[in-house]
Amino acid sequence: MNTVGFEDTIFILNIRIRMVRDTMRLNPPGELFMERCLDDIAFIDNVLTTLAQQITEDSEQEGSIDTDADGTANNAASSVVDYAADTEWQFSQLLTEFLLESNAFSSRATSTERGRIILLREGSNARRKVFEKFSTSSQADLAEPVVSSTELSILFGGT
Repeated sequence: MNTVGFEDTIFILNIRIRMVRDTMRLNPPGELFMERCLDDIAFIDNVLTTLAQQITEDSEQEGSIDTDADGTANNAASSVVDYAADTEWQFSQLLTEFLLESNAFSSRATSTERGRIILLREGSNARRKVFEKFSTSSQADLAEPVVSSTELSILFGGT
C-alpha cells in the first residue's frame, strides 16, 4: 500500500467533508449549492469505496497488512487505515446530518435525493466495517472504549 498517497487522499476527503458540512450549516441558497453538495457527497463516497477495495485487495496479498492471531493489523500501514476508518465515520455522520429534518438542505431535497443519501449511508456503514477490520483501534483486548477527538468534538457541539 502506498501510504503517502493514501494519507494525502484521506486528508483531501476530510477537507471536502468539512466543506460540505459547513455549506449545509451555513444554509446558502439551495438552488446554488444543493447540486454541488450532492456531487461532492457522491465523489467522497466513490473515493472511499475505492480505498476500501484497495485495502481489501492489499490485505489479500501476502505481507501487505500483517495481522495478529486475533485478526488485528500490526504494521505501520494500519495507522493509515485507522485514519481512513475515522474519515469514513465522519462521512457517515455527514450523511446522517443531511437527512435530519432540521437540515435546510434535506428539506429542499427530493425524495429521490434523500433515498440516494440513505443508500450512500448504508454503503458507508459497510465500508466502515472493512476499515475497522484492518484497524489497530479495533483490538478486542482494549479495556475500555476509545473515543476519538473527532467524536468528542461532535459530542460537545463542535465540527
